[in-house]
Amino acid sequence: VMVWLRRCTHYLFIVVVAVNSTLLTINAGDYIFYTDWAWTSYTVFSISQTLMLIVGACYYLTFTGVPGTATYYALIMTVYTWIAKGAWFALGYPYDFIVTPVWLPSAMLLDLFYWATKKNKHSLILFGGVLVGMSLPLFNMVNLITVADPLETAFKYPRPTLPPYMTPIEPQVGKFYNSPVALGAGAGAVLACTFAALGCKLNTWTYRWMA
Repeated sequence: VMVWLRRCTHYLFIVVVAVNSTLLTINAGDYIFYTDWAWTSYTVFSISQTLMLIVGACYYLTFTGVPGTATYYALIMTVYTWIAKGAWFALGYPYDFIVTPVWLPSAMLLDLFYWATKKNKHSLILFGGVLVGMSLPLFNMVNLITVADPLETAFKYPRPTLPPYMTPIEPQVGKFYNSPVALGAGAGAVLACTFAALGCKLNTWTYRWMA
């Protein structure tokens, strides 16, 4: 009974974290409505994706102990996001159906480091976290590049209302020194280590809860 309870808890965690990853990343390519805020949105989305990817990937990776499962987890995130964005597209939102799977290369780096350090959890947290945090903003730039003519689309599909927290005040020109990749990578490299540790700790807690 306890074995099955532990397995069910594990799969519940995977579904919950993967679904929440999808919810946080659903706007990953939605720069078309925030033309004035593209760099700001890009940086925030890059960091949120980095953290959600690494917490789930580290949890899955340390739970199974098999290098390769972080990439598998990133694939789950990608498929979930394809489904979610496909649903938005079907509802008439001007999304592209295919979303660039930007999480896969970063997850591959995580798997590679876990394998190369012979499943050393502390190396995974420190070095794997830095690698994912620094690499994902770079790969995420592909999402921004693939948006077709953001200004035209923004005028073609105006949103009738915006929630208060998304209402632009004025363009923040030069606020991030024209380097959102560097800002996202710098913040991501620091924060990802913390979330990698959290992912590993979730695994430990799961075993303790089910013991």
